[in-house]
Amino acid sequence: MAASIQNSLKVALRKRMKQLLSCITPEARQQQSQAVTAKVLQNEAFRQAQRVSIYLSTSDELDTTAIICEMFRLEKLVFVPSYQGSKMKMVRLRDMSEYENLPLTKWNIKQPDFKEAREDAMTNGHGIDLFIVPGVAFTRNGDRLGHGMGYYDKYLAQHADKYPHKKTIIMALALNEQIVGSEELPMDDHDVRLQFVVTENS
Repeated sequence: MAASIQNSLKVALRKRMKQLLSCITPEARQQQSQAVTAKVLQNEAFRQAQRVSIYLSTSDELDTTAIICEMFRLEKLVFVPSYQGSKMKMVRLRDMSEYENLPLTKWNIKQPDFKEAREDAMTNGHGIDLFIVPGVAFTRNGDRLGHGMGYYDKYLAQHADKYPHKKTIIMALALNEQIVGSEELPMDDHDVRLQFVVTENS
């Protein structure tokens, strides 16, 4: 498939998803968040993982706060994204109070300061066991449509190069409305595929 056609399909799907997600009530989102949280906490890959990267959710996404809270209780090592321009790194949070006191970006998302000295998953010699990644749309087969900036595709490729012997698991959390058919979501060679897509219905 020509790249331009593929790209226009992705642009159209992002636009359609934005409209769809804006129609979900806070109550429905909260209900789905609770169901997905329960499934993640029972997932064997999650239970086995010691070093977990998780995104800090926006108001349009499934709420990841309860999972983060539980990770601290289970004494897992929690890494979250920090962005600057086209760069993203995964840095460690030590506890829930540190999470609650994170500054907000202009998009109203909590984020550690990029320049702050924190343990970095790419340079700590251990990397990440489980990535819990965001996205705009997903298929049941593990295809993912991101927000178009390529942060996670680039980072996951770099992480695989840095830690070639690590069997890292990649998981997405999705609202029921974010699941689409394979024919609707074109994948590029560099797009990273997921082992798990967790929804309320799956």
